[in-house]
Amino acid sequence: MHQFMSPVSISLCSSQKSLHSNIHSHSTPACTSPPDSMMMSNYGGQRLLVVDCCYCQTQLQLPSVSPIYIVGTSVRCGRCYASTRVASPGFPRSPYSAVPYYVPINPPPHAGFPHRSPGPPPNVHRQKKAVICGISYRYSRHELKGSINDAKNMRYLLMSKFKFPEDSICMLTEEETHPYKIPYKNNIRMALDWLVQGCQPGDSLVFHYSGHGSRQLDYDGDEVDGYDETLCPLDFETQGMIDDDEINAAIVRPIPHGVKLHAIIDSCHSGTILDLPFLCRMNMGGIYVWEDHRPPSGVWKGTSGGEVISISGCDDYQTSAETSALSKITSTGAMTFCFIQAIEHGQAATYGSLLNSMRSTIRSMGSAGGGSGGAVTSLAGMLLIGGNVGGGRLRQEPQLTACEPFDVYTKPLAL
Repeated sequence: MHQFMSPVSISLCSSQKSLHSNIHSHSTPACTSPPDSMMMSNYGGQRLLVVDCCYCQTQLQLPSVSPIYIVGTSVRCGRCYASTRVASPGFPRSPYSAVPYYVPINPPPHAGFPHRSPGPPPNVHRQKKAVICGISYRYSRHELKGSINDAKNMRYLLMSKFKFPEDSICMLTEEETHPYKIPYKNNIRMALDWLVQGCQPGDSLVFHYSGHGSRQLDYDGDEVDGYDETLCPLDFETQGMIDDDEINAAIVRPIPHGVKLHAIIDSCHSGTILDLPFLCRMNMGGIYVWEDHRPPSGVWKGTSGGEVISISGCDDYQTSAETSALSKITSTGAMTFCFIQAIEHGQAATYGSLLNSMRSTIRSMGSAGGGSGGAVTSLAGMLLIGGNVGGGRLRQEPQLTACEPFDVYTKPLAL
């Protein structure tokens, strides 16, 4: 299983919105070696270390370290997804590499006039970004009918209800035409890197996944139940699954103070898929306690000061289903449908009301026992039965995990 790469070798993406509007154009790329990659200008501004994308020439911001530490590493472009190798000046380089250089940030209009009144306060969220992954595994015995529907519905929800810009949402489905947006294992990894790269206080990030999930034995002692939970990329049979340790390292631990990330995971065995330290254990009456799921090994699974909350389709030992009995129109993941319905019906003012609404909808469907059968989104279940589960009964309980405990009935839901 792939291990989380060190910061030096992480694929990075461009912070295009800020760079395109603020940087000066350069004439002769050159790499100098000051103590930091950010230097004060005459106007009190800063200089950034960047490299040009080898394919589309977008300027890609590099980490705030001396250039000697990033020569030989690769940078992933957030616009065209090409990978550019950081080259050293004076040495032969390929068409897929480029030499880094510094660009100054334009001074603000009021530079040199400290007594000028400040502008309006910044927005609550500086930037909103989302990665939405829906995998149908079409033409295989693991095929799911509702995952791509889930992805499209989630994109519409984020855009219409939470005002996510369309160009800030990265869709990964088999229907995408760009090769880097097919939900292969490596593409999902790159998308998660893009999601958190360059995040700043006030940012709101979302990761939604609808597809198969599984679990495997934990060999590093950081799981209370002895199992790692996993997501199954489109090519999982040849490239392997993505386990919760890798997901935690990719999108939980890097989150800095002031940044909020929500994960909405519609798959089997997904209760602690982000390996967050605390799980909200709620009974049918809505009474809850926070369970401590910090690893026995003592390894840190929290953030770097930010907030991460995960809403998942079921407990670690349960399976999730997709069904047409809820929408009455087409197949959807039961959890994704209930999540969207709770928000659209005004039943998600707080995390507690959201969780209760989702569970109530699923329980009512399960007790009714009618409707069409649901396809189990557990890899193990699909391998064993190779198809649908009849009966229409949904036996799953959506779960809530977080990096820190909070009052679920007073904390408002805000994506």
